Amino acid sequence: MAKNVLGGNLESCGTDPMTGFFRDGCCHTGADDVGIHIVCAELTAEFLEFSRRRGNDLVTPMPQFGFPGLNPGDRWCLCVERWKEALEAGVAPPVMLEATHISTLEFVSLEDLKAHALDLD
Repeated sequence: MAKNVLGGNLESCGTDPMTGFFRDGCCHTGADDVGIHIVCAELTAEFLEFSRRRGNDLVTPMPQFGFPGLNPGDRWCLCVERWKEALEAGVAPPVMLEATHISTLEFVSLEDLKAHALDLD
């Protein structure tokens, strides 16, 4: 079983809409996942606009790809590099640490993730 950034088992990120590279609700990754969709984030309007300006429109539905379009408040497995870009731009959406893949720590510090955590006691 995959681990999260806290060292526990990777938990589900979201199923409404169904997220994850493999559309299983979890931020798993694999060889085909060139975007490395491993950060479980709760989307904000600011982040969605930032992503759109960067060329990745996550709001517009694309039914031909089974993509419903996303809204603020949705939980989604983001590309780790996009989350890092958003962090550097000051618009990183909050994250669920228990649903964020441990490989995220190869790109972003645990301190930065904790500073944006929804599930930190």
